[in-house]
Amino acid sequence: MTTHAMPVLSDESITTWALAARGGDSDALDQVVRALHRDVRRYVIYLGVDPQSAEDVTQETFLRALGSLHRFEGRSSARTWLLTIARRAVVDSLRRASARPRPADTDDWLSAAERAQPSGLPGHDEAVALAELLALLPAERRQAFVLTQLVGLPYAEAALISDCPVGTVRSRVNRARTTLVRQLYDAERAGTAPAAA
Repeated sequence: MTTHAMPVLSDESITTWALAARGGDSDALDQVVRALHRDVRRYVIYLGVDPQSAEDVTQETFLRALGSLHRFEGRSSARTWLLTIARRAVVDSLRRASARPRPADTDDWLSAAERAQPSGLPGHDEAVALAELLALLPAERRQAFVLTQLVGLPYAEAALISDCPVGTVRSRVNRARTTLVRQLYDAERAGTAPAAA
């Protein structure tokens, strides 16, 4: 069975589709969703939503975007606009989750989900280690790092999403990198895998 990776599309193309979708083009809307679904879901997970709820929050993001599509004017890229909506959806989701009782005996759904996955898959151990290291970062640094280094946004767009100056995003990413490198070094020196606190 062969899998076909989605081609990397420029933000300009995606933004053009979003503007066409705003005008009622349902095919263009479908293209926007296909192009950005993975980035939104990845961002939602790295902001702290457990994998079981990530798809729900991702869908909520797209529903909110659809409801406000008529206001999208293309002043920022469609990716930046959608990730800003995702950030708000995550905050709302985390607030709702903290307000209701937890029915399970674990607070760490991410680790529980990772332990349930077959560990022999290529990249599994590295993904688990990265998730654990990222979880140790302060939320602002984790967000800046994920947006720029994992999602691949320019610093200016990450600043728009984070509602802070570009220099602050650069500083947060630099500090996150420094912390991650130190944690990796410490883990290797101790001969253990990094563990979330």
